[in-house]
Amino acid sequence: MNIGFIGLGAMGIGVAENLLKAGHRITAWNRTPEKLAPLVAKGAVAAKSPQEALGGEALFSMLASDAAMRDIGLDGPLLDHAARGLLHVNLASISIALAAELTTAHEERGLEYVAAPVFGRPDAAAAGQLLIVAAGSQAALAGAASLLEVIGRRTEIVGERPEQASLFKIAGNFLIASALESMSEAFALLQKGGVDPAQFHTLLTDTLFASPIYKNYGRLVLEKKFEPAGFQLKLGLKDVKLAGEAARDLDMLLPLGDLLRDHLNEAVQAGLGDKDWAAVSALFARKAGL
Repeated sequence: MNIGFIGLGAMGIGVAENLLKAGHRITAWNRTPEKLAPLVAKGAVAAKSPQEALGGEALFSMLASDAAMRDIGLDGPLLDHAARGLLHVNLASISIALAAELTTAHEERGLEYVAAPVFGRPDAAAAGQLLIVAAGSQAALAGAASLLEVIGRRTEIVGERPEQASLFKIAGNFLIASALESMSEAFALLQKGGVDPAQFHTLLTDTLFASPIYKNYGRLVLEKKFEPAGFQLKLGLKDVKLAGEAARDLDMLLPLGDLLRDHLNEAVQAGLGDKDWAAVSALFARKAGL
C-alpha cells in the first residue's frame, strides 16, 4: 500500500520503519528534514511538503499537539490535497474537541478518519509492540486493521466516534501521571526518613503494585534516568491539561488533574520540560531538600 507519514519524532520513526518492513511504500514528511534520512536510507521517499504525503491510499500522522496538527492544516486545509478516499490514521494524543472537528473535516471531503492513539515508549514503537486504542466508523476501522497489526501488539476498539479513542488515551496518560506523582512523593518521603526507596520499590512491585507502570517508571525515578526522554515532561503536561479540558467539556471536576497540572507546570518552569516525565520526581526531591 502507498502510505504517507507525517511526524517522525521518537515514536513516529519506529512506526514508519515497521510499515516499511511489512512491504508498504512510505512517503514521509517531517518539520525537521534531517530526521527523514534514516527512513529514506531504508527505502522511504522524502516528501518536500506535507501535501506530497497525501497522495496514497492511507496517511499516518503522529504530531505532538493540537497546535502542530493545525499548523500544517490537518484540521482541514491540508486535507483538500488528499487523494480520493484517503484513510487517515492519527496516532497522536489530541483533544476530544479537535478529534470531533477532524471527523467532520474528513467526512466533508469524503475521507476516512481513525483516531488510534498509542500507549508505549520508543522502544515499543520500534519493536511493533504498541498498545493501540482506536475509534472510527466500521469501514474506516476495517481499512486500518491490517496496518495497525503491523505496528502494535494489540488494538482495542473503543467506539465509533474518534473522540472516544482520544478520551481513552487522555485518561490513560492521566493515570500514568498520577502514578508518577505518587511514586515521586513516596520515594522522597522514604529517602527523607532514612528508608531505602529501592527496597520499597522491589517489594511493592513484586506484590501489591506488580505492573509495568510501577516497575518501569519506578526504576527510572530511582536511577534518575531522565534522558533520552521516552516521553517528554512537557508533553505529559499537555496531556494532563487535555484531561482537564475534557472534564470541563463534560461538566465534571478533576481535582487530582489540577494538582498534577500544577506540579508538571512547576517542573517545566524548573527546566525539566525536555526530560522524561519521570523527571517530575526531581521536583519533589528538591522540595524535600534531598
